[in-house]
Amino acid sequence: MNTPFYKLLAQSTGIAEKQIEKTIELLEGGATIPFISRYRKEATGSLDEVQIGNIKEAYDRLCEVAKRKSSILETIGEQGKLTDELKSRIEACWEMTALEDLYLPYKPRRRTRAEIAREHGLEPLAKIIMAQRSDRIAASAARFITPEVPDEECALKGACDIIAEWVSENERARNTVRRCFEQSAVIATKVVKGKEEEGDKYRDYFEWSEPLRRCASHKILAVRRGENEGILRVAITPDDDKATERLQQIFVKGAGECSELVAEAVKDGYKRLLRPSIETEFAASSKERADDEAIRIFAENVRQLLLAPPLGQKRVLAIDPGFRTGCKVVCLDAQGNLLHNETIYPHPPRQDVSGAARKLAQLVESYKIEAIAIGNGTAGRETEQFVTNLRYDRKVQVFVVSESGASIYSASKVAREEFPDQDVTVRGAVSIGRRLIDPLAELVKIDPKSIGVGQYQHDVDQSKLKKSLDRTVEFCVNAVGVNVNTASKHLLTYISGLGPQLAQNIVEYRREHGDFARRSDLLNVPRMGAKAFEQSAGFLRIPHAENPLDNSAVHPERYPIVEQMAADLGCSIGELIENKELKKGLDLKKYIAGDVGMPTLSDIIDELDKPGRDPRRYIEVMEFDAKVKTLDDLQEGMVLNGIVTNITQFGCFVDIGIKENGLVHISQMADRYISNPAEVVAMHQQVRVRVIGIDRERRRIQLSLKEVS
Repeated sequence: MNTPFYKLLAQSTGIAEKQIEKTIELLEGGATIPFISRYRKEATGSLDEVQIGNIKEAYDRLCEVAKRKSSILETIGEQGKLTDELKSRIEACWEMTALEDLYLPYKPRRRTRAEIAREHGLEPLAKIIMAQRSDRIAASAARFITPEVPDEECALKGACDIIAEWVSENERARNTVRRCFEQSAVIATKVVKGKEEEGDKYRDYFEWSEPLRRCASHKILAVRRGENEGILRVAITPDDDKATERLQQIFVKGAGECSELVAEAVKDGYKRLLRPSIETEFAASSKERADDEAIRIFAENVRQLLLAPPLGQKRVLAIDPGFRTGCKVVCLDAQGNLLHNETIYPHPPRQDVSGAARKLAQLVESYKIEAIAIGNGTAGRETEQFVTNLRYDRKVQVFVVSESGASIYSASKVAREEFPDQDVTVRGAVSIGRRLIDPLAELVKIDPKSIGVGQYQHDVDQSKLKKSLDRTVEFCVNAVGVNVNTASKHLLTYISGLGPQLAQNIVEYRREHGDFARRSDLLNVPRMGAKAFEQSAGFLRIPHAENPLDNSAVHPERYPIVEQMAADLGCSIGELIENKELKKGLDLKKYIAGDVGMPTLSDIIDELDKPGRDPRRYIEVMEFDAKVKTLDDLQEGMVLNGIVTNITQFGCFVDIGIKENGLVHISQMADRYISNPAEVVAMHQQVRVRVIGIDRERRRIQLSLKEVS
């Protein structure tokens, strides 16, 4: 890559050229973002994964522009119209919109009105009119009469069509209209006649308008969804009079007959060609910005959900609640393996309360259960109350677990591979239990779009959404690290440098040869080359390995440094890890050499303090209000316990223990102005909320975080 690329990337990201150069070199050399951010801090100047991701995205965009430029230069060259000046302007342009403006006059056209007029030989007449120096334009037009152009009026009309197209393709004109859109564009919607009843959920947008520059992303996504469903008509328009006036200032010279024709052609070109073209641009760019904001919020929600506190390796009884079909119960060992399943019927219509109670108590005792996980769907509250009222032979914690996506998992190929002999209800209950043990390990098996924490996730650019969510999952998995001897292939797939095939090979090798005893054994896995090992090894853990560094985030390439530290202190690596006082005696500057600097050495010391620690918080039990089970039990003014289940641009949704989640609007989140709900709340955060509004007809609940005692 040449130096101008580095300059452009530095300008767009605000990161120094040298850092960008090293980062691109690493990426081009096959290094992953998690690996670079964790193990190549000296090279990048300690850039984090977000900054590295931004560099990669900006670099990919520049590569796209470069590819497009090459195609444009080739096309114009083939037409014999590539002047030195035009070539220089195209080569110097790195913004796609400006590039397309330069190309527009040379773009192969479909058969427009202007193109037909050119075929009829009217372009010279258009040039005469555009020059605005002739006083006898009718006489000039008479020279262009042919069988296809029967009179002067037709000649002038065709010439004006050509001028209108010139105006629409003029770079200055397009930028002028863009500025008008930027300053005054209004996005407006109307309901399609006869669709009022079908589109009732869009009633807020049946007759609605708002300045585009102030329109929130969720509103843009809502109206575009309504448009796609055939319920709404959406238009983006600037101040037409001002736009036309500014264009005429560019093109109209004087006040003669030709100038009047140019003025009319400008007005026609703006209304028929230029405004629709720029409206399409602004519709696309506003949708793209709305997509980016929705994807950002969704990715952050997914990140928080994936990094939700795990219960850890404990024996769990999980229940997928139900009324008529009963509650599916499964017992899992500490690794999440299925030990037993059956169905109990504590609720109507069967209402076998005593039989269900005996069975649960027996299962808790027989399988030495330490915690109970209950899905939060239908019959979830009733099941929770039933379970918590029972007595067991030991202390058992009870947790309510989100079911979002469990049904997707239970019917998936992944679930069929794991449990080929079980039905979907058993698989769903297992997923609920495993989410309690380790949310990250279980949720990676589900398409992130199905986790249920998005905002219009089906309306945004699906390719961009997938890329963002895949990267989010990758960051989360690598931030936590995985036990290579217990991780599923789905979890291993997201480890830096692996991917589906190597993940599968690791699982098969483990099945055939038993647990890995040391990290270096991974090199025996088929297709595990030196590069893949380099990228993945630091994120794979081997608990109880002979070398304690194999269960840490210290990379194998840095083991010699730790060995030297231990030798210098006259102790073993195990003693170095266990004794914090020993580490205080180290002079880290002594170990700086080559590509190892203080960032790497500081990371090593941090890791030796808490080797292989899980960065996630500890899980907490929370109880909902026992008196509130349905919407009918709610009253304004009530203060309730809740759990944040989704964060959007306009607020957050909170589970208060009933079927319907309540909304805390952004204006009800704090006594100060906030621009982003994430400033106040996090996914799965336990909160106290006050009920401030109940719409029983639309089954909507308004909540507040303000003035809650």
